[in-house]
Amino acid sequence: MKDRLFNFAVRTIKYLRNLPNTPEYTTIRYQLSKSSNSAGANYEEAQGASSRADFNNKVKISLKEMRESNYWYRVIFATLPNDLKTDELTFLLNESGELKKILGSIATKTKD
Repeated sequence: MKDRLFNFAVRTIKYLRNLPNTPEYTTIRYQLSKSSNSAGANYEEAQGASSRADFNNKVKISLKEMRESNYWYRVIFATLPNDLKTDELTFLLNESGELKKILGSIATKTKD
């Protein structure tokens, strides 16, 4: 899971370099870069949690950030012209949805 979140963050950074240079996409680039990297960073922190409650809290934050990432990918997909939609965008949109489900399952199974 750590590797999958890390790879998602790296692929997101690389993908964001290809978005149009408009004020709207500048905002999306900033927000998505933050949320995608925060999801992985918080999950990484969860691995060194001092308690079950601490672990669950970090996983919940990771889930929250992945939900935000998924939201931004849906916005990009809905607003980007069809000729600029790529297989990488489709992959990242689907991957954010899958990661959201996995993190939600972990959060549910480890809650206090």
